[in-house]
Amino acid sequence: MHSLPANNKHSSLTTALTTCFRREMIVAFRHKGELANPLIFFLMVVVFIPLGISPEKTVLMALAPGMIWVIALLATLLSLDGLFRSDFDDGSLEQMLLSPQPLPWLVLTKILAHWLMTGIPLMLLTPLLGTMLYLPAEGYLPLMISLLIGTGSMSLIGSIGAALTVGLRKGGLILSLVVMPLYVPVLIFGASAVNEAVQGFAYTGQIAILSAMFVSALVLAPFAVAGALRISVNT
Repeated sequence: MHSLPANNKHSSLTTALTTCFRREMIVAFRHKGELANPLIFFLMVVVFIPLGISPEKTVLMALAPGMIWVIALLATLLSLDGLFRSDFDDGSLEQMLLSPQPLPWLVLTKILAHWLMTGIPLMLLTPLLGTMLYLPAEGYLPLMISLLIGTGSMSLIGSIGAALTVGLRKGGLILSLVVMPLYVPVLIFGASAVNEAVQGFAYTGQIAILSAMFVSALVLAPFAVAGALRISVNT
């Protein structure tokens, strides 16, 4: 007798999460310009690096791991301001807060959609950009693995800042100030993994630390975002 309500509750949550995820993907594809902005930024900066620094192959090889990671970080940051902004403007964010479904799960669904639309394309674009910067062949696999994990962490961490600033006009600058210090460990270990691989050393330690950061963010960020959204919307 008691299993039916539990099953219905589980089915209701699954339906809500599926609907939320589908809505996020539809909205993302309707705004293709916003979807392409981080990728265009990523590509343009990499194209301008040889013009602004040096076209020498040895110089670009030395800079490639760190520069690609820094640009990926900035490209991810560029897309964060709109994570909750459109929902806040059209009132759907308030509907989400009033939903009987657990808010952290709904938030996690939005973050997953953001990562699929920004982090995964950035990661897939890195082989081309690595070629443009003469990244050694040993660096491609650790670069893609570290970006796959690191962009997930950046989406999770950045969503906290996006939730805190969603109610502020022109909150992009404040968002950057909040999020950038939290991105530093991800940047350090992500670039270090690529550098270690290029120099012929093992990079599994850096990948393990990045994975631990990702798991910690995956567990904690949805609850922090849920609390931040309640504060931002109610103030």
